[in-house]
Amino acid sequence: MAGLDNLVVTTALPAIRADLGGGLADLEWTVSAYTLTFAVLLMLGAALGDRFGRRRMFLIGLTVFTSGSAAAALAPNIGTLIAARAVQGAGAAITMPLTLTLLAAAVPAARRGAAIGIWSAVGGLAVATGPLIGGSLTEHFSWQWIFWVNVPVGAALLPIARARLAESRGENPRLDVPGTLLVSAGLFGIVLGLVRGTPDGWTDPLVLTSLIGGALLLLAFVEYELRWAQRPMLPMRLFRNRAFSAVNSASLLMYLGMFGSIFLISQWFQGVGGYTAEQAGLRMLPWTGMPLLVAPLAGLLTDRIGGRPLVVAGLALQALGLAGYALLIDHSAGYGQQVPILMVCGIGMSLYFAPTANLVLASVRPAEQGIASGANNAMREVGGALGVAVLSAVFSAQGGYDSATAFTDGIVPALMVGAAVVAAGSVVAALVPSRHGMRVPVKVVDHPVPAAAEVARS
Repeated sequence: MAGLDNLVVTTALPAIRADLGGGLADLEWTVSAYTLTFAVLLMLGAALGDRFGRRRMFLIGLTVFTSGSAAAALAPNIGTLIAARAVQGAGAAITMPLTLTLLAAAVPAARRGAAIGIWSAVGGLAVATGPLIGGSLTEHFSWQWIFWVNVPVGAALLPIARARLAESRGENPRLDVPGTLLVSAGLFGIVLGLVRGTPDGWTDPLVLTSLIGGALLLLAFVEYELRWAQRPMLPMRLFRNRAFSAVNSASLLMYLGMFGSIFLISQWFQGVGGYTAEQAGLRMLPWTGMPLLVAPLAGLLTDRIGGRPLVVAGLALQALGLAGYALLIDHSAGYGQQVPILMVCGIGMSLYFAPTANLVLASVRPAEQGIASGANNAMREVGGALGVAVLSAVFSAQGGYDSATAFTDGIVPALMVGAAVVAAGSVVAALVPSRHGMRVPVKVVDHPVPAAAEVARS
């Protein structure tokens, strides 16, 4: 649900505008409000889980997200919808980093690679199929249903999570308030600037102030964590770990290239191919549906050969697929010729999704896995926002929406930039030491509940 709501609104915007009114900026904020609060509060969500209990905060985050979904479905005007989307993002930010930590604690080490592979497949599929699901629900029911579908799922999960999940806490239970404020404000400035850069212009005072102010606040956060924080929320020594630094950098680059490319390709199917939103989403399935098939298998392979070779190969395939797709578009290839390239992109994305979570958790101590998961998710969200901004800027500089020719002139160089960025991520991922990713370092016994208790004691 948290991943799906990143892009589920995009194909419903015309229906929302017809029903609630509002200008273009208002519609953009129905997307941006979720992205902003999600990315900004991820680190805080992980820190709150370490401080007050991961199961407890998971339940609170799930309640907030479900309530925000209901409020969005009932919104009487565009302003209320934007506010509800921000509440959704806050709930997702609390819940998302804790899902991985809770999963790692509950599953025996021998099956953890497969479990995380399934987790990665579902998360990747949710992000990638957001436009399809949003378009289908809007076309066959109404735009409100893109939010209503979350409510029964959230309501059903709450009692199950309360009964089945064991409580655990981080190593440093005290909340780092100054560090939390600095990193949250810094990420807010960066993401706000990235989100507003294309529609408002990169020289707009708000955009420049947000980007510069956000960067300065993040530098202040690093300085504070290094010099003054007694119990830092994100220990800077983690970045001295080559595995942790490399996998997070690769995640940012992967999401930059992948997220921005999906954003443009889904529009190309509609603007140039003449398909409806639902039809465009269906034609993306050879790419976006592949994680559901491949990621669980890649998760099993992670336990056998380690995560690094799979991530490196996955990012390389994703880069080749994006470059190949750009060439096909440039030569007006039919959809039948596009399917194999879309499958290459999907296989590459799947090989990346499955082992990455394992690599992140394996690079830190068990008590630091919550904050490590939060940091990785924040990198991915910032990478996604940056990808839409950067690739849209390349698209606007080289083409536009005026005609099919103009759209093609813009999307081809944008996809090439996306391919180059993902290829750089493959090179960075190769820097992960080969010993990482075989198993997540959580001491586990035979039963799930004692395993989580062991994490809490450690």
